[in-house]
Amino acid sequence: MYKNYAKRKLDCCIAFIVLIIGLAPMLIIAFAIKIDSHGPVLFKQDRIGKGGKVFKMLKFRSMYIGAEKKGTGVYSGTGDRRVTRVGRFMRATSIDELPQCINILCGDMSLIGPRPPLTYHPWCYEEYDDDQRRMFEVRPGITGWAQVHGRKNVEWNERIKMNVWYVDHMSLLLDLKILMMTVFKVISNVDNKNTNETVMKI
Repeated sequence: MYKNYAKRKLDCCIAFIVLIIGLAPMLIIAFAIKIDSHGPVLFKQDRIGKGGKVFKMLKFRSMYIGAEKKGTGVYSGTGDRRVTRVGRFMRATSIDELPQCINILCGDMSLIGPRPPLTYHPWCYEEYDDDQRRMFEVRPGITGWAQVHGRKNVEWNERIKMNVWYVDHMSLLLDLKILMMTVFKVISNVDNKNTNETVMKI
């Protein structure tokens, strides 16, 4: 009941409320981004979603244009010069993730679920084994079980195992637990920086 119906309804209600309440702050953030650096307000990135479908995940842009193809690529550590001044603040507070509420309303994402990986990192969809692909049985989330258990510092094979575990144990109580743990992580800014590469070939 929850997994197939109530979760989606709850996601849409929360995303709609967040967008309404956060409209004014988001407009201020958008203005700050525009005056801080050249480029669009939103950053659109291909991610793998439910069933292996690729979608455009939205974020407030926190880096300079073309940053993904420079320096350390997908990894961004402390003092990364590719991050703008406004971007540093947004990343520290996770405000850059707010536009993903639009992804939720469009049906591409959920509030809670496995974090959607890039189409090429840690590897292409076809390279996930059958068990690993089970993480794509549900909509990806803004936050998830792996994010509250190490966030950016968990090696990808372990991260995927956590995602599959979440798929098997999804429930309202588990989602509420993850939401509360996420709030703590954001407030304390724990595990919010890449300290090393998190892909290990096995």
